[in-house]
Amino acid sequence: MKQVELFHLTHCPYCVNAHRAIEELREEDPAFGEIEVRWIEESEEKKLADSRDYYYVPTVYYAGQKLYEARPTHSYSAIKKHIRKAFEQVLSA
Repeated sequence: MKQVELFHLTHCPYCVNAHRAIEELREEDPAFGEIEVRWIEESEEKKLADSRDYYYVPTVYYAGQKLYEARPTHSYSAIKKHIRKAFEQVLSA
């Protein structure tokens, strides 16, 4: 099974949207269920978070490569679109 790392903060509204988007994407396309998501709470795993190059959460990494980093202007639909693209990249890797 392929695994992505998803850096997040528990009370971040963009991260809540990412969680919701992943659930919806898995319902829409069962192939996305083949991707394990390792949710990494940034504040609890600071050393690991500091080893990655990102500023905003949620941020998705696969095999050390950043596939998506949210922006404060991203709507729910934008987050879902970008996570879909990231998951499609993972499945095709």
